[in-house]
Amino acid sequence: MAGVDWTDSTVEAGGIKLHLKRAGPAGKKARSVVVLHHETGTLDRLPFYDALAAHYDVLVPHHPGYSRSERPTWMRSVRDIAVLHRGLLSELKIKDAALVGLGFGGWIAAEMASMAPADLSHLVLVGAMGIKPPQGDILDLAITGYVDYARAGFHDQKAFDRVYGAEPSIDQLEMWDICREMSFRIAWKPYMYSQTLPHLLGAVRAPSLVVWGDDDKVVPQSAAQRYVEALPKAKLEIVKVSGHCVDMEQPDALAKLIVDFIGRE
Repeated sequence: MAGVDWTDSTVEAGGIKLHLKRAGPAGKKARSVVVLHHETGTLDRLPFYDALAAHYDVLVPHHPGYSRSERPTWMRSVRDIAVLHRGLLSELKIKDAALVGLGFGGWIAAEMASMAPADLSHLVLVGAMGIKPPQGDILDLAITGYVDYARAGFHDQKAFDRVYGAEPSIDQLEMWDICREMSFRIAWKPYMYSQTLPHLLGAVRAPSLVVWGDDDKVVPQSAAQRYVEALPKAKLEIVKVSGHCVDMEQPDALAKLIVDFIGRE
C-alpha cells in the first residue's frame, strides 16, 4: 500500500528478544495500535496490517516462541506472554495504545487489558480465545493436523489459498508446527481458555469491540457473548462470509470496523 513503510527490529523485554514489525502513515504522528497475531503465527505482511497502518502507528510483535521471536523455555502460561508484551510497550515508551487481538492474540490482549485497566485507549478482540465457550468447544490442535487447523480458520478455502497458497511452503509448514508446539506448552490445561479471565475483565475501562466471523469453526460464537457480558463497555460486530481468520479473509471489512471504532486522527 502506498505510504506504508514497514521496518523490522528486535526489542528485548523481560530478557526475551522479540521480533517487531512496525509501520504507519508517512510523514505524520499517529495513535499506536498493537496487533497481536494468531496462534498459527503471522506472515510478515498482510493487507489487514497495511490497511491499519494507513491510519495508525501499527506494531506487530511476534509472540515469544512464535514466528521470529525467541522462545523462552520457562514460559508456561498465556499471561506470561501478556506480561512480556506489556514490557515491550514499556521499553518503547508507548502509552494509551489500542490493542487488536486476533484469535489467540485476542486472549493475550484481554489479559493485557486486565493487568492495567486504565492504560489502553481501545480494546478490539477478533474471534478471541481465552474464555470457555458456553456452547461448543474450541477446535483442538492436538487432534487436528496443522494444515487442516489452518484451513479451518477460513470460510472460503479460496481465501486460504490466496493467503498461504494451495500448497503451503515447507517453511510455512515448519512454522505452523513450531507454533503448535508452543501453544501446547502454554495453553494446554485448560485448553485455550483461562478460568480466571472472565472475572478479571470487569475492571477494564477501555471501550471494547468484540468481532466474530459468522462461520467461525475454531472458536464458537457463544464465546463472543461471554466477552461482551464480561467487559463493561463492549459491543459486538459479526462479519459475514468469514471464518475465524477475519483479518485474512475479510481484511477491508475488519479494518473499517476498527477505524470507525478507534477513530481517525
